[in-house]
Amino acid sequence: MDFHLIIRSAWEGYDNSKIIKSIDDISAMVSTNHVYRITFDDDDIVIAKLSFFGKFEHFKEDHRIIQSLSNNLLYPFENLLSKSLLKNNRVYIYRYKQGKDDAWVVFYNPTRMMERLPRRLNDDMIRKLGSQLGKFHKACSRVKNVLPKSSKTLRTDIYDLQRRLEKNGDDFGTPAQVETLKHHCEQFLKNRSRYTMSSFEIIPVFIDWNIGNFSVTPDLELYSRWDYDWFRMSYRLLDFYFFSRVVSDIGDRTVFSYVIGPMMEDRFILFLKEYHAVNPITADEIRFLKEAYRFFILNYVIKDGQYFFNEQYAKKLQAEAFDIYLPSVDRDFDAEKIIQALELH
Repeated sequence: MDFHLIIRSAWEGYDNSKIIKSIDDISAMVSTNHVYRITFDDDDIVIAKLSFFGKFEHFKEDHRIIQSLSNNLLYPFENLLSKSLLKNNRVYIYRYKQGKDDAWVVFYNPTRMMERLPRRLNDDMIRKLGSQLGKFHKACSRVKNVLPKSSKTLRTDIYDLQRRLEKNGDDFGTPAQVETLKHHCEQFLKNRSRYTMSSFEIIPVFIDWNIGNFSVTPDLELYSRWDYDWFRMSYRLLDFYFFSRVVSDIGDRTVFSYVIGPMMEDRFILFLKEYHAVNPITADEIRFLKEAYRFFILNYVIKDGQYFFNEQYAKKLQAEAFDIYLPSVDRDFDAEKIIQALELH
């Protein structure tokens, strides 16, 4: 696909009176999504995101929910999220379809940035971040009833993986690996009904938090957030695994893995204590953290990994999923340690 041609066509459909001077690829080069900075002949700038994995309907649905969220969040988060460009009062989404090629483009206002967190946080930073996420989740909770409906659930994604394992098991590895995946899908669905999940609140969650996709004020308050690849309406717990990585002892890494270990670190418990002080967590939610991690590996690394990550990363992470991540789920996560530390019952 000629991505520059698609970007130009998308912009012509938006406003052909404004002439593009240059298109620069500013993608992180980890995922298959492409991000571009578009400069116009009057030196105005917008950001374009081009995607071609998953379903167009989900892409459109997610961006409309995020736009509604960004408009409805109140102080101090009213300017936190990047805003999409609108046309006729709706998020403008361009779909390019030719033969087997199918790609979608959305435009954003450039995001203002303040400070990036360091690769390794100190205890004060961890406490502040825990408190900030607690407040942000509360703000998202307060507006959840006015957001457009979402069709994706954790269950529908796991059902989709189960269908694909039955139909095209060879795509996912050896017969033994396919059996491993089927076992973990069943474990997820079984444990999902064990915890009183009907009482878990569904709010907007961004899942993929790392020091490269949000900025903070000098007082370490959340200032801006961009890059919405894994957004969904779901349980707040889905955000926790990535924050365990942000606050982990090893710190942020250029070459990354998705090991479960950071969720057992004292640094993550410190983060959760501060979160809990402003936005209380239940013992069953902590128990479900293991399932949130299992879901992440099954859905984002195994089911969609080859579409989302570039080929080199997809192969590495999927191999590690079988060798390290999935075997560790039921072996290395101890919810009771966290429940005790938070003095939950």
